Amino acid sequence: MLSVRDRRDGPPAEGAAAGLQGFAVDKTFLSSVKGILLETELALTFVIFICFTASISAYMAAALLEFFITLAFLFLYATQYYLRFDRLNWPCLDFLRCVSAIIIFLVVSFAAVTSRDGAAIAAFVFGIILVSVFAYDAFKIYRTEMAPGTTQEDQQ
Repeated sequence: MLSVRDRRDGPPAEGAAAGLQGFAVDKTFLSSVKGILLETELALTFVIFICFTASISAYMAAALLEFFITLAFLFLYATQYYLRFDRLNWPCLDFLRCVSAIIIFLVVSFAAVTSRDGAAIAAFVFGIILVSVFAYDAFKIYRTEMAPGTTQEDQQ
């Protein structure tokens, strides 16, 4: 008898298109609030990476790493591939991603602005904007997924 895990990990259904359905992009997610937040975070981290590459190359690793992490989360959410990893707490991972990015970009942005280079100042401005976007994303995640909601006992 096959368990649920064996059926899920088994081969896909017949046909070539069935194997690619796992990576089909959900266009409604990309236009949702969470999708737009992830796309904004991705674009701003790329802009900051370019600014750091032009001015202070020592700080570009933080922006590049956060770019790839955000790209991975966008891919996992847009293709709904994260549903296959049901043992991970995705809201908690996403919240920790946002909080760690806030800390990293605050430190790196304020360290970069001390060089008084034009691209470093632009990276500082975009970094502060990015920190506010990450803070809003973390707030939305906490509010919708992690905050204790009202139970039926509280309503009676």
